[in-house]
Amino acid sequence: QVQLVESGGGLVQPGGSLRLSCAASGSIFSINFMGWYRQAPGKERELVARITSGISTTYADSVKGRFTISRDNAKNTVYLQMNSLKPEDTAVYYCRIHLRHTKYVDYDTIYWGKGTLVTVSS
Repeated sequence: QVQLVESGGGLVQPGGSLRLSCAASGSIFSINFMGWYRQAPGKERELVARITSGISTTYADSVKGRFTISRDNAKNTVYLQMNSLKPEDTAVYYCRIHLRHTKYVDYDTIYWGKGTLVTVSS
């Protein structure tokens, strides 16, 4: 019913920048929570940044001041601008969205993207 398409990952040198995008399409009435998570090899998936429908944002301590999350409600898209990238930022990045399919439901359905690989290396 809903598809999430992530893009923007790739190989970048330390200190470089990347911008991730995650576009949702399908049966969508409203989107509440939008977030980015990451999972490095051998580690658990962790929250990187999140943004609510009220534009309140939260960041992991490790990315504060370097990453910026934003959303375009008209495009059902969430972005993650990543600056001053470090090798420890290397991971698969996943978007997560909480949405309502119609105005007749009072609960959110959670969707995950398939992930996009970010590699920070010289």
